[in-house]
Amino acid sequence: MELRHLRYIIAVAEERHMTRAAERLGIQQPPLSQQIRALERELGVQLFRRRPRGMEPTQAGAALAEEARAILARVEQAEAAARRTGRGEAGRLGVGFTSSASFHPLVPRAIRAFRDAHPLVSLSLEESGTVELAAALRAEQLDAAFVRSPIAPHDDLSVHALLEEEMFAALPGGHALASAETPLDLAALSGETLILYRRPLGPGLYDAIIAACHRAGFSPRIGQEAPRMLSTLGLVAAGLGVSLVPASMRRLQAEGIAYRPLDPKVGLTAPLNLAYRRGETAEAVRRFVVLVRRGAAIG
Repeated sequence: MELRHLRYIIAVAEERHMTRAAERLGIQQPPLSQQIRALERELGVQLFRRRPRGMEPTQAGAALAEEARAILARVEQAEAAARRTGRGEAGRLGVGFTSSASFHPLVPRAIRAFRDAHPLVSLSLEESGTVELAAALRAEQLDAAFVRSPIAPHDDLSVHALLEEEMFAALPGGHALASAETPLDLAALSGETLILYRRPLGPGLYDAIIAACHRAGFSPRIGQEAPRMLSTLGLVAAGLGVSLVPASMRRLQAEGIAYRPLDPKVGLTAPLNLAYRRGETAEAVRRFVVLVRRGAAIG
């Protein structure tokens, strides 16, 4: 049984006349009659009673016509869903981000703007480390990810640099430098215990911090390595050391933490990148990438 056969059944059941049903379908009456008889033989039931002035559906015919209407309605819905998804108006979008990336206003602003513009797209969010996010992109578990650290070059992923933001020193609230009125020279932290997040999770920024300390004339004393950048702030608040974080993380006004800007001569910044699969064909993903890049360009 084909979809056209369902349309034949509906037309005959509604018109109750073979000739009128054939005209409605745009076919000749004899082939339509043959198709109806063939369906009756295939199903082993009588679908219509022939009356002097037309056709009357049997209970089996009426039941088949009702089911045919439901099937064709679902087919139309499926076709419409495919078209909407192809245009990027529906579908699914998985977005990942590192814990520190989520604090930059560009990230929630882009997600909110995309959701408002494409309400039929199912949006899922996931926080993880850069390495895990890159693996999820390659496994097609995610479609785009905001990351701080660079991702090793691969033919399967594109990484677009969105922006660079200042780094701030995060100090315990009672620290001697917490009330400094001028930007801090990194050398001022040479005697401090430095709290960083683990290098495998963010090797780019980790290495940049270590290199900046060396340029400032000292080798940092690493006291703790937290699993996430956000976790480093909890350790700072506990008085276990100081940390260096992107400026946007000052939005986390946790008790017991003071943020101080670094002297621009330190030359330490935190990148924000957008990673996605190279050659992505899903229109929803392509629209999200364009929206994010446009948002970063506007500032």
